[in-house]
Amino acid sequence: MTPHHHPSAGQLTKNQSLVLETLSEANIPLSAYTILDNLRSHGLRAPLQVYRALEKLILAGHVHRLESLNSFVACQHSNCDQNKTVAFTICNSCDHVNEVSDPELSSRLNNLADGHSFQLQHSVVELRGVCQDCTVPRTA
Repeated sequence: MTPHHHPSAGQLTKNQSLVLETLSEANIPLSAYTILDNLRSHGLRAPLQVYRALEKLILAGHVHRLESLNSFVACQHSNCDQNKTVAFTICNSCDHVNEVSDPELSSRLNNLADGHSFQLQHSVVELRGVCQDCTVPRTA
């Protein structure tokens, strides 16, 4: 397995690279235990190995944690580490997650925080609903 999508991925440890590749290939968010199950054949045996790798990948901006699902996704934007706000659409039907970026949303959240004398460092917005694929009737 070799990581893709991220230019600085070459600086990752073996475990970080394996975790990032697993998330990059997944079509849905994965829990830490699902990641561990997928990587047992690559020598990962303990949950702590996965959690340490995830922690570093999140700090590096390669991975995001979805609080409402208690799971993780690979970053879909190369420059999202420059944004204080990351937003996701999460389909309640098929679990598909799409990372979306909106400078106006980021600006509004910063203004909201400023208005309450709060210095925003990072925010994650999760929009739950149903994706277009799950709402459009399928034709036989």
